Amino acid sequence: MAGRDGRGCTFGPMLTELEVLPPEVERLLARAMFPDPERIRRCLDAYGAVPSRRAFVWKVDERPVSAAGVQQRGEEVEVLHLGTALGQEGRGYARALLHALLTELKAARLVAETDDGAVDFYRRAGFEVREAPPRGGRPRYRVTLTWS
Repeated sequence: MAGRDGRGCTFGPMLTELEVLPPEVERLLARAMFPDPERIRRCLDAYGAVPSRRAFVWKVDERPVSAAGVQQRGEEVEVLHLGTALGQEGRGYARALLHALLTELKAARLVAETDDGAVDFYRRAGFEVREAPPRGGRPRYRVTLTWS
């Protein structure tokens, strides 16, 4: 478990779990949230208030380049938010973060709900894609990555 100093617990050279979200990690996670400042603040605050919610960051040269907010229920880990820094997209950081989470959390599977904008990312990362009920008149997808 991460220390109370907010620096977190490092699992590998690049994956770190955080108890306290520094502003740069908040900005990464906020990129995956509905653009309403009050709603974003509530979601970010939940990472410190809800014990089952956890935040992880992927660093390169000690700089956060991708972050994931997850909720673990037994062997299943739900990806709630996943964001990558502007200019760092397409370099494989988010995919590496997700695969590292699957291993480090000893999860049988990672699941997420996503939209048209991110479904191809999950497909390329090895997730199985299924249609989910539309939300707000927009198509949604349930994606699953199973430990093999």
